[in-house]
Amino acid sequence: MTNTMFKKAGKLEPGLGTAVILAAACIAMAMLATSCGGGAGGSAIADTASATGLSVSPPTVTFGNQAVGTTSAAQTNTVTNVGNSTVTISSITLGGTNPSDFAQSNNCGWSLAAGANCTITVIFQPASVGTLIAEVTVTDNVSHNPHQVNINGTGVASAASLSATSLTFASEAVGVTSAAQTITLSNSGNAALNVTSIAVSGANASDFAETNNCGSSVEAGANCTFSVTFKPTAAGTRTAAVTFTDNAPGSPQSVSLSGTGEGASAAASLSPTSVTFASQAVGATSAAQTITLTNSGNAALGVTSIVVSGANASDFAETNNCESSVAAGANCTISVTFKPVAAGTLTAAVSLADTATGSPQSVSLSGTGASASPAANLSPTSLAFGNEGVDMVSTSQVVTLSNTGGASLSISIIAFTGADAGDFTEVNTCSPAVAAGGTCTIAILFTPAASGTRTAALSIADNASGSPQSVALSGSGTHDVMLSWTASTTSGVMGYNVYRGTTSGGESSTPLNSTPISTTTYTDESVTAGTTYYYYVTAVAANGTSQSADSNETDATVP
Repeated sequence: MTNTMFKKAGKLEPGLGTAVILAAACIAMAMLATSCGGGAGGSAIADTASATGLSVSPPTVTFGNQAVGTTSAAQTNTVTNVGNSTVTISSITLGGTNPSDFAQSNNCGWSLAAGANCTITVIFQPASVGTLIAEVTVTDNVSHNPHQVNINGTGVASAASLSATSLTFASEAVGVTSAAQTITLSNSGNAALNVTSIAVSGANASDFAETNNCGSSVEAGANCTFSVTFKPTAAGTRTAAVTFTDNAPGSPQSVSLSGTGEGASAAASLSPTSVTFASQAVGATSAAQTITLTNSGNAALGVTSIVVSGANASDFAETNNCESSVAAGANCTISVTFKPVAAGTLTAAVSLADTATGSPQSVSLSGTGASASPAANLSPTSLAFGNEGVDMVSTSQVVTLSNTGGASLSISIIAFTGADAGDFTEVNTCSPAVAAGGTCTIAILFTPAASGTRTAALSIADNASGSPQSVALSGSGTHDVMLSWTASTTSGVMGYNVYRGTTSGGESSTPLNSTPISTTTYTDESVTAGTTYYYYVTAVAANGTSQSADSNETDATVP
């Protein structure tokens, strides 16, 4: 029966074993939905054919970012025979778009028993930047053959670029440090730039120094800077290079350095280069003015002499702390005073002889001598005292008299003149004379004898040109009523209110003051001459509203 059914299938091929033929016959019978017949042999063949299977897990391996030229950690796939018969493995191969960027190894052998498993280990070794893909293919005798694992990863790399490839320094004195020059290191890649070292090397490496803020890593798209200075140790052309060692293609990168060292020498400069004195009385000494000598060179500056010379050298004098030498980079000072021996414009110069190029250096001096006579100046030239109660003494105001001349100022008279001269008094430190260049003071008091505007003048007669000098004086006399009272002994008093009327007992219910008075005095300035006023005071409690009983009444008649 088996042979008959097989012949109907028309599948007889030479070289096939009996078991295979029988299996094929069973398959054909199954397709016809008929039984292969009884017997243990037929059932065993059908079970074997339907119970084979192979699984690979996971089906996809993703490596993420990996630096170009480096090897990733391994990732593992497990191949499991999920059937109940041995699976024959004919090959495990790496293929796809970028197979050379990956590598695989396995322990699967040529067959895998039912229920057993083996592993395929994959690593990522990107040779270029970008997304890279491949496939591991397992070829076997299982249906749906072959089995595949998809593999992907991204190759990343840093890219180092420098804002300049060379730095040239201007000529610099031997032993003197230049200003810094800056280079920017940028990472234009898509991976961190790992900086192994930044070092100065080359023929004259010790003549250059660098500092930087790069650290050990520069992120993708970021940058850092390094500054280089030049301090030549000898004269002539000096060269070196700053070298960057990193993980970017083309490492190490370098920046060439060059500069010229100048021989050791001093360099003298004076500041300011001219000094002008204000007008000075003949025979009087001015305040000092200072000149600074700076050695900006890289060798000590020998100072041979510092002298005042020129047409009027005797009218000027100098003192200094420069000694015989000024160290490189140091300075000293020269102080000059002016003491004219005659009137008019006087000139001279401070000359400095030294070991620097351009010696001697000089600073021009000028000043004006004023004739030997006194000169009186008053400040201020007017005083306003404001309102003051009649017969009351004001606070003093001060006038300063200065003698800016070259001779003593003799004071003959200090007096008040004008319509209300008697309303003013003075106390002074001026008589009988004020020395050349000296000052004195006059303190003036105002005591109005009547109400209204009061005017006068302070007049000073002396031996100066323009005598007498004068100061205009003004003030206003007012009739005020000044009240005072004894403080309340009751606790919690915050101040006092003052009430006024023009008849006894007729004081207003509104106090004169807008807020409680904190002292025990009050001046009533809003009064009219010839009127009699009546007053009483109350104490105000801390709440600002409660008040004590009225004080005794008092009265005052305004003149």
